[in-house]
Amino acid sequence: MTRPAPLPPAARAIVRGDARALARAISAVENGDSSADPILRAIYPRTGKVPVVGLAGPLGVGKSSLVSALVGYLRGQGRSVGVVAVDPSSPFSGGSVLGDRIRLERAPGDERVFFRSMASRGAVGGVAAATREAARLLDAAGFDVVLVETVGSGQVDLAIRQIASTRVVVLVPHLGDEVQTLKAGLFEIADVFCVNKSDLPGAEIAQRDLAELVALGAGHDGWRPPIVATSTVTPSGIDRLWAAVEAHQRFLDSSGVRRTAERLRLKEEIVGRVRDELAAELADRLDRDPELRELLDRVVARTLDPRSAAERLLRSLRGP
Repeated sequence: MTRPAPLPPAARAIVRGDARALARAISAVENGDSSADPILRAIYPRTGKVPVVGLAGPLGVGKSSLVSALVGYLRGQGRSVGVVAVDPSSPFSGGSVLGDRIRLERAPGDERVFFRSMASRGAVGGVAAATREAARLLDAAGFDVVLVETVGSGQVDLAIRQIASTRVVVLVPHLGDEVQTLKAGLFEIADVFCVNKSDLPGAEIAQRDLAELVALGAGHDGWRPPIVATSTVTPSGIDRLWAAVEAHQRFLDSSGVRRTAERLRLKEEIVGRVRDELAAELADRLDRDPELRELLDRVVARTLDPRSAAERLLRSLRGP
């Protein structure tokens, strides 16, 4: 039997739980630094063992407060928690607009909670391109639970399905036309519905409307999303919300859906990486390669249409 290759020093430090090494690795991933590549390759076999729970939903529904309450509840159970919160990007620096604000209530010096705010950098889907790797690094670092909070971009919050095994869609009473919001795609990704701010009037109506929608839906592979009411003011419902998450995690294991879903997520990741690399390479070649620059010139001059130009580029990539 072949022995596994020794871990690079940085990866070894992360596996040992070194918070500084973990933070540096996430920064490298976020910045596209190639120094992160050997770390990610080395830690990958040690990942996939902990639940990654995503919280999605429109802006203003209280996802950050809900994450903070969940962290407090999980720490009360003795579990360690890693959190990745994706924030809007500054149009000038590209950095996280909300990254400097205090978003997570935790005991000073609690090394079993790790929080990282990341800039979305315009990534479609409400999650940064590096969020998946950040979650894997937290997994390899030994945290019991990984929470991912999306940027709250409504209809494009859907890419969380490519990262999280359980997705919690958070709504509030009087959000507006909840039916239209869910038709935009959030209904399809929800494994658990959370009606937050349930201390406000109209919470029971929101739960009833959601229950009617869930009853009409087919569910995911036999799973019907439960609806949980929470309030971070009272507070209430946090224990029931986590119980619903755990119930979904048990369903994934007992039904065999976990393996199928993971295979699909990894397939999408591989295809996405190849697509991004090819797109970057083609963009560079269109600037530098004289033959391809001429092709672009013809499209600009309207003597060749973009579709035909793309087909020629594909043929050149495929070879004879």
